[in-house]
Amino acid sequence: MQPPRLLSPFHRLPPRSLNGGGIRQERGAPALRVCHFRSSLAATPRAFGCLFAALHRTFTLTIALLTLLAPGTRAASEPFEGQHYRGVGDVEYLRLLETARRMFEPDARLQNLPMLYMPSWNGLVEGPTWDAWWIQNSYGTTYSILPLLREPFLTFLQNSQDLWFDQMGDGQRVGASPPHDWVAPDGCLCDAARPGWIVYKQGDGRLKIHDWGMEFTAAGLVLQSELLLISRDPQAIARYLPKLERCAAFIETRRDPTNNLFLAGPAGNLLAPSFAGWKRPDGTYDKAYLTGLSITYLAGLDRLIELEKLAGRAQPAQFFAGLRASAKQGLQQLTTDEGYFIRSQDPDGTRHGVYGAATHGYFEASPNHDAIAFRIADKVQSEKIFQKIASLPGLRPYDFILPNFPSYDDMYEKPEGLWGYGTWVNGGHWSTCEARMMLAYYRLGKFDDARRSMRALLTFAERFRMDNPLVKMGSDVYQPKQPVNLTYDAFGPPAAFMRGLFEYLYRADGLTLIPHIPPSVTELEQRDPVRFGGKKIFLSVLGSGEVTAVKVNGRKWKTFDGKSVLLAYSQTPDPARVEIFLGGAKASSRQLPKRAPTPEPKSSPAVAQESDAGLARRVERVREFQQRLLAARLGETYEAAHAKLIVDFSAVTAARRELLQADQIRRLPEPSQAAADKSYGDTLAKLCDGLEVVLKSYERSVDPQRRKIFQLWSSIK
Repeated sequence: MQPPRLLSPFHRLPPRSLNGGGIRQERGAPALRVCHFRSSLAATPRAFGCLFAALHRTFTLTIALLTLLAPGTRAASEPFEGQHYRGVGDVEYLRLLETARRMFEPDARLQNLPMLYMPSWNGLVEGPTWDAWWIQNSYGTTYSILPLLREPFLTFLQNSQDLWFDQMGDGQRVGASPPHDWVAPDGCLCDAARPGWIVYKQGDGRLKIHDWGMEFTAAGLVLQSELLLISRDPQAIARYLPKLERCAAFIETRRDPTNNLFLAGPAGNLLAPSFAGWKRPDGTYDKAYLTGLSITYLAGLDRLIELEKLAGRAQPAQFFAGLRASAKQGLQQLTTDEGYFIRSQDPDGTRHGVYGAATHGYFEASPNHDAIAFRIADKVQSEKIFQKIASLPGLRPYDFILPNFPSYDDMYEKPEGLWGYGTWVNGGHWSTCEARMMLAYYRLGKFDDARRSMRALLTFAERFRMDNPLVKMGSDVYQPKQPVNLTYDAFGPPAAFMRGLFEYLYRADGLTLIPHIPPSVTELEQRDPVRFGGKKIFLSVLGSGEVTAVKVNGRKWKTFDGKSVLLAYSQTPDPARVEIFLGGAKASSRQLPKRAPTPEPKSSPAVAQESDAGLARRVERVREFQQRLLAARLGETYEAAHAKLIVDFSAVTAARRELLQADQIRRLPEPSQAAADKSYGDTLAKLCDGLEVVLKSYERSVDPQRRKIFQLWSSIK
């Protein structure tokens, strides 16, 4: 089936016709309303940022307390019991963790990840109005949620990323239709892709001068390598490792051997097309040394090296380790005296992103928070970077990080209209970046910053307005004319709010846990398992301070130090209940229940009737299919997980109707309420569509298990 027309395939801005590649502004879009702020911001950016930061934080705190802690607020020292997290101490923080996890499962009250299912490729989609899969937009969310992601979402995610890797550049393949019909070099990934359609460059702006997706490719290398390191599937590693090596080889074509820096031209950065490269004296644009490309590639090399080791390929691992060492040495040249990274350096030595300089005197956030999040910068440099970020209120006027402050003065377009500060890639907010900023907060123990970010996200989530980008410097949605908004980007902050707790450094020989637990939380249990190959890891922490003891399944574990715990894969049992004791803690000070509390009631099968009789029959068939898979000992398969997701989503859809009838859900203004309610039925139908297509494809499969699964399905009438 032909996918619906894509409103805009590149960072989903601006909605416009694909045929001509021209830009059209959505009527009434906030970008038009931002303009009258711009002159005052340019005049006094620091004062402007400070004023808005102070006003917004006061407002956000009030809203967060009203919506999250009431009713049923408990004293901070009392225990918190959630379905996904339990603990003692800071009840608000624990509640925020619980809410974050709920967003990745069917939920009657919150927009949730299943709503981004796309049956066309049995995967995830960027959003209802953006029917493709982007590297930049998915980067922060995917990296952050991977340790906790379960089936069928793992299959959905891999199918989406296969749109990049199955169509990656090979020097011959033609990408999308004109004007995006480029033939990319071997190893080049893309901005966005869908079946039979891939765009190898950033597709908005002056296409004729755009470079290939250099940093897109580096980020794709990070995501797929991380996924494989977590899953440890030999067959999958054998399939993707050659493709990842091709990505690295493509990026290496841009290494300058004289300084070990990497060259990228216009729109070759991750948050493209804000980067213009090097503007030559004659007014043409060429390549410059892009800091973000070095940092993202280094993060990719870290993971590629471990994959090579895991595959038993010592020589390639050593080769890539050498490339990493020289690239890291070269990166030092892009550091300021204050310790933070600049954005880029022209071949003639001109530096961009030295804050306060007469020209190009902005601060560039992405390479700096990414250097912290991915441990490219050591602890000392990371602290210096954060000190600089914290000293610039204009970078976070609404608690979300902006890509830059103040406005760029070196884009190839003037900073006005769509390109004006605070709207799109010049000072607009992107949740994919916020996720990496959140990880940086956790690494440095900046828990209040993480808390403020999560609070701010919920002010959009509770209104079914999880849009991206956020205009007006992160305070409003880009598409206000839509009754509700939903994007994959927006799940980045809640995902990172959870991953940051333990960081999770996956290596060839094991998993390193680095606890980052707020001191105000003295006891924490994460009830959902973390993936470690085929093993499940359940984590709990007691106390505060450095790691002083560890137990695994009740037995003392010796491989830890004051900051971290190493779980060697060969020695870790399955399942593994890992208890981490901090600051000399020895036993729980409270006798908390070991069983999860009763969740919010879901409708029974007899009650969970869909308003569409045909859809109800489809759900009942899936319910029976799930039971037969369990009876056939196929309950751990992707197909069983997909079926269970349908059954669970049907239950929460019915539960939502009941909650609305009982006035237990705050109603949205129309037409948003109707659109929010409709999104549940639409999602359920799509989940059924996708599973039915997958099972139909098994009819002539040569795989015995797939044939058996098809037989179980087809026998249900």
